[in-house]
Amino acid sequence: MLASNAGFIVYGVHKDGLLDPMGRPFIDDQLIAQSKSALRSMGVKLVEYPIVVASKQEARECLAQFKKRDDIDGLVLFSGTWVWAAHMIGALRDFASTGKAITIWTHPSSQGWRPVGGLVLQAALKEIGIPHRFVYGSSDDPATLDRIASYLRAGAMRNRLNLSTLGALGGRGMGQTCGVADPSQWMRVFGIDIDARDTTQLIETARSIRPEEIAEARRHIQPHFALPIPEDEVADRSIRMYLAIKKTVAREGWDFYTIQSFPGLGDDYSATSFAQSMMLEDGVATSTLSDFNTALTVKLLMDLSGERVYYGDLQHIDKRTREIKIVGDGACPPSLAGQLEPARFAQHGIPTEGAAGGLSVQLTCKPGAGVLARLGRQNGEFELVVARATVAEPPSPEELARRKAECGIPFWPHAFVTAECDVDALLQAWNNEYAVLGYGAHLYEDLIAFCELAGIKAIPL
Repeated sequence: MLASNAGFIVYGVHKDGLLDPMGRPFIDDQLIAQSKSALRSMGVKLVEYPIVVASKQEARECLAQFKKRDDIDGLVLFSGTWVWAAHMIGALRDFASTGKAITIWTHPSSQGWRPVGGLVLQAALKEIGIPHRFVYGSSDDPATLDRIASYLRAGAMRNRLNLSTLGALGGRGMGQTCGVADPSQWMRVFGIDIDARDTTQLIETARSIRPEEIAEARRHIQPHFALPIPEDEVADRSIRMYLAIKKTVAREGWDFYTIQSFPGLGDDYSATSFAQSMMLEDGVATSTLSDFNTALTVKLLMDLSGERVYYGDLQHIDKRTREIKIVGDGACPPSLAGQLEPARFAQHGIPTEGAAGGLSVQLTCKPGAGVLARLGRQNGEFELVVARATVAEPPSPEELARRKAECGIPFWPHAFVTAECDVDALLQAWNNEYAVLGYGAHLYEDLIAFCELAGIKAIPL
C-alpha cells in the first residue's frame, strides 16, 4: 500500500487550556492524541504542527511552512473547537496552490463544539472553490479512518505523477482509438510529460545485448517460473527485448511507458509479451498497443497497492454469474500465479499479431479481492471506471483445463473474476476491451479519491 505523509494541524480559537462554563477544556488533548495514533495505524506518517492554530498570523506561519515541504502529500485539519473561518481561509487558499490534499476531520460529540469548527471551515472552502474532503467521524470508526487515509494516499499518488514522464515506444497499436493521448491534456491534468521514440533504436539495443547479459537475465528470470527457460533463439530474442526495454527506460529516465508491440516489433524482431511481463514483475507500469490510458491505470493500481497488476481483454462476461474472464496475449507478471497453475512459458502463438514469435507467460491468476478499473475518455474528457472484484481459481485442475480451452487460446494468462456490481452498468460504462486487475480492497476508495483530487470523473460501480 502506498505510504503517505500528512501535516497534522489542530485549529480552534478557544485554546491553551481555556475552559468552557462547565469547567472542561474546549480542546480535548487526549482525543487529539488518540486521533493521531489511529491515523498512524493506517500507515499515515504525521508531521505535527506544535501549536493550535487560531489567529490569522498563526495560520499564515503554519501553512507557509507546510507549503514549502516536499515531503508531505496533504494536510489533516483537525477541528479542535470552533474557529473564525476568516482567520484560516486566506492561508489555506495559498497552500491549495500546491495541489496537495486537504482534509477537514471533525470528531463528533457535543462537548468542545468541534462540529461548528469543522462545518464553518468546510463552508469557507466551498465558498471559494478549494477542493477538499470533509470527514465527520470518530477515531475508532474504520470507515472514518479509511476516508481520510484513502484521500491522503490519493494525494501521494497525485504528487508522484506530477513531473513524471511516460515513455512511448512506437506508434498506435492495432488501430486503437480509445488509447490515444493528447500530450497537452496529460500535462494539464496530471503533470505528466509524454516522451515518444520509434522502435528502431530498441531493436538495435536488443541486438547489441552481450551473451553474459543474457545469462545474468536468465538467472534473474528463472526463480519466477516453475519450468526451465527454453534454450532457443526465440527465447533469447524475448530476453533481449526485455533487456532492451529495461535499458531504454533507465536511459531515458521514464517513470513508466507504453509500447506499440504490433504491427512492428512483433513482426520485425520479437513479440513483446514476455518483456512486458517481466517489466511488470520488476515494478514498472506499462501497457501494450501504445494504450496510454491503460498504462496510467496500471501505474495507479500498482503504486497504490504495492502489488503487481494484470491487464488483459475482457474476453468473456457471464451476466448471470457476473464472472468475467480476463485473457491477455501472454503478458502477465509471473508472481500473480495461483496454486493450480504456476507460471510457465508458452509461445506467443498468433502469427497475425507478431509473426516473429516470442515467449509468453502461461498462468492462472491467484485468488484475492481487488478492483477492475480503467481510465478512459468520453468526448475528450477523462473518466475512470472502477468496480470491486473478487478473483478465484476453478475448483480442480480438470475444471481449469476445461475453462481455459473455452477461448481457444488456453496457454495465455487467465483470470477468473467476479464483478461485485451490476454487470449491465459495467458494460455500458466500460471504455476499452482491456480491463486492469489490481489486488487490494482499498483500491476502490483510493481511485475515487484520486479522481476527486485530479478533477476527473469517477464512475464507481
